[in-house]
Amino acid sequence: MSSNTITGSTSAQEPGGFEGDRSTDSLGGAARAYVARVRGGDLGALPAILGILALGLLFFALRPETFLTPRNMANLADQAAPIIILAMGLVFILLLGDIDLSAGVVSGVCAAVMAKLLADAGAPWYVAVLAAIVTGAAIGLFTGSLVGLIGIPSFVVTLALFLGWQGVTLRLIGQGGTVPVRDEVVSAISDKNLPVVLGWVLALVVVALYAVLQLNRWRTQQAKGLASQPLAVVLVRIGVIAAVVVLVTAVLSLDRAPAAGVVLAGIPYAIPLVVILLLALSFVLGRTSFGRHIYAVGGNAEAARRAGINVTKIKVSVFVIGSTLAAISGIVAASRLGSVAPGSGGGNTLLYAVGAAVIGGTSLFGGRGRVRDAVLGGLVVAIIANGLGLLGTEAYLNFIITGGVLLLAASVDALARRRAAATGH
Repeated sequence: MSSNTITGSTSAQEPGGFEGDRSTDSLGGAARAYVARVRGGDLGALPAILGILALGLLFFALRPETFLTPRNMANLADQAAPIIILAMGLVFILLLGDIDLSAGVVSGVCAAVMAKLLADAGAPWYVAVLAAIVTGAAIGLFTGSLVGLIGIPSFVVTLALFLGWQGVTLRLIGQGGTVPVRDEVVSAISDKNLPVVLGWVLALVVVALYAVLQLNRWRTQQAKGLASQPLAVVLVRIGVIAAVVVLVTAVLSLDRAPAAGVVLAGIPYAIPLVVILLLALSFVLGRTSFGRHIYAVGGNAEAARRAGINVTKIKVSVFVIGSTLAAISGIVAASRLGSVAPGSGGGNTLLYAVGAAVIGGTSLFGGRGRVRDAVLGGLVVAIIANGLGLLGTEAYLNFIITGGVLLLAASVDALARRRAAATGH
């Protein structure tokens, strides 16, 4: 009985990729089923995708000579990477209906640890980076223990830590100071690019791997008599992903050097890092029992507990994952800026990351979301900032517009959930 409760609660709230497995006879049937799900309130990533397309067309129309240039596309990727990685960690926490208000400043603390080891202790880059990641995991374990073991609401815990970790960063760096990040390997994350040939090889590998996984999943479902989508839908999905990957690779493989005589081409290293994290974390959420337990706890924690799931362990684990990814985000941000300051990770960093997750389709109420939401939402946030910067608009408009987009996304989420409840989806 308990397991049935779990199944019902999670399937109603879009679990990690299983909701798309429907028995349909044709491409048209799959399209009709998708329209029915959208009408029932299951919007998925549709709002984020439409937002990316609409914003891209808008800024291209306003700045056709600069927005879609290879140079600006590379800048856009570098701008989006830290926010996307931070939002990936927040997706895990939001799936439980919790929040981590300290994630942004945790990224700053971890970046400060790395910078101090590089600049003051002369540590090798791999020691400094590992220390930053371990610091993030330890902070997540501490936060998760307060939430999961002691039972303090995550809002209260992380609000207190939001203030506390800022003090730690200030103590490490000093008032008004900055610590430069000059290590060649760390700086290369944002400043260097893959060789063009290697970029194409990796792009083709990603497309081939995605195709193999999708086709193997379809074949397995067919062999076991499980519900599955038509082969045509699987092939269309593979074709769309392949087209996007090839297009992005082609644009970034063009020479974008601002002066003649200098060649600047290739995929920035930040992009493969995001792709690797996306694939690994998507596998964890969508293809492991741990991921299914996260969705179960987010859908109905009490039913999950009665079904034998260790809810406390799940709560602690997601905060460890969130803070570890915050550490990686801080490293990427430090690479892009070339330094770490007392305010690193503060300001609007957290708001942009939460906004990215929610805009991408992750629910603030728990139980629904995917890692890809962080990527799609992060691109929306980055496109807004990038496009408004090209237009030369004042800073206050950036805040107002981004806040409005986040409010719209939260409203769509709430209305979609109400619609889903009314229609039984």
